Amino acid sequence: MGKEPNPVYREEEMAAGKKLPAMSCTFVLGVASLAQLPPDAPMEEVAFAGRSNVGKSSLINALTGRRGLAKTSNTPGRTQQLNYFNLADRLYLVDLPGYGYAKAPESMVKQWQKMIFAYLQGRVNLKRVFLLIDSRHGIKKVDRDIMELLDKAAVTYQIVLTKSDKISSSAQVAVIKRTQEEIGKHAAAYPDIVITSSEKGEGIDELRAEICRLGGL
Repeated sequence: MGKEPNPVYREEEMAAGKKLPAMSCTFVLGVASLAQLPPDAPMEEVAFAGRSNVGKSSLINALTGRRGLAKTSNTPGRTQQLNYFNLADRLYLVDLPGYGYAKAPESMVKQWQKMIFAYLQGRVNLKRVFLLIDSRHGIKKVDRDIMELLDKAAVTYQIVLTKSDKISSSAQVAVIKRTQEEIGKHAAAYPDIVITSSEKGEGIDELRAEICRLGGL
């Protein structure tokens, strides 16, 4: 039994997604407090969330075709603010601080978490949260906590399995099955899973197609 394929998109959707790396994409600002958030209008947003060191920055770089756009680090908790990237003046990509671990005082960690939760619950133009899960570890309790918060806030989120190149095909089948079972328990979870590898390029075109569809690109 092989792993289940990534979502299937129409030819025109895939073609639009493949144009994403050619679009302008620039860092706009780092948000350390809710007061610094851009106005809700006119641009919509998609956000990337996940445990620290799950590969958010690497994935954003792979999606946009820009190696140094989002700063990557081997140190968990490096991203300490909401980082906004302007995609073609049509859509914001928002890199959220990693949750579950941060090499910082506990008071600062709680402050970040409070800000993230407030953002997720109150952002009117947030189209979707891509919730990144490390394929090697699957969904953990801290991920379920975020999923439950998103359910309560009625924010649609989609599971993106990262680092698929780090595990065997049989392990991928198992983690996909467990993830699908978990998704079935959550009202706001989007049914399709995207399996990705930032290093090998797996699932990148499919995720680009989804982002372009959400942003009307």
